[in-house]
Amino acid sequence: MWRYWIKPYLYSLFLIGVAFQIWCVLWLALYGVGLAPFSAFMKNEQMRLIPAKGQFLLQHDWMAYGDISDNLKKAVVASEDAGFVEHDGVDWDAIEVAKKKNARRGKIIAGGSTISMQLTKNLFFSSNRSYLRKANEIGMTYVMEMMLPKDKIFELYLNSVEWGEGVFGAQAAAQHYFGTNADKLSAQQAAKLAVMLPAPKFYDANRKSRNLGRRANVILRRMGGAQIPDDEGL
Repeated sequence: MWRYWIKPYLYSLFLIGVAFQIWCVLWLALYGVGLAPFSAFMKNEQMRLIPAKGQFLLQHDWMAYGDISDNLKKAVVASEDAGFVEHDGVDWDAIEVAKKKNARRGKIIAGGSTISMQLTKNLFFSSNRSYLRKANEIGMTYVMEMMLPKDKIFELYLNSVEWGEGVFGAQAAAQHYFGTNADKLSAQQAAKLAVMLPAPKFYDANRKSRNLGRRANVILRRMGGAQIPDDEGL
């Protein structure tokens, strides 16, 4: 008897899932023709900050891929995803390493996400860590990689990733931390911004952290070998 009760719920969940996937694909198509996103993560952060600070506007200024310093592009690739140009959006070796770390700790502490996967999560999903969310994230990442060229994916990432308390995107980060524009970032400045990405709020509040300087020097040494996408818009 219980099967007759549960079937409608299963069908409803399936239809909701299909509708969500179609919704994501439509937004990706719009991003591909130039629409600048206001990501799900940005919306969540704005809703979190408004009660604490009243009327609060995020620091966020869009900048075209070709106008962002190559120093920053190389630093982010060197720090976050060395194989970004070559893989199809998912690095299964990194995911396997993350699974082993999670198994040792008994909880989810790492995800093995690529730049493409991080972008998918920021655009469409919550920051909650679960294997179900990871599975949806992987599926949508493959769709995004089929729909958009690498330079567009990287442009979307660099313009929507969190870089501090209410700070999103390369241009806002460059102004927030160094009082300059994203096309003027030096190699040292870019390396520091790249190091901040895994914990931007921490580094926003602890800008003189010794770990920030040490890790930035490591990224500086890796930047020479970092491969970045060409600007196909040129």
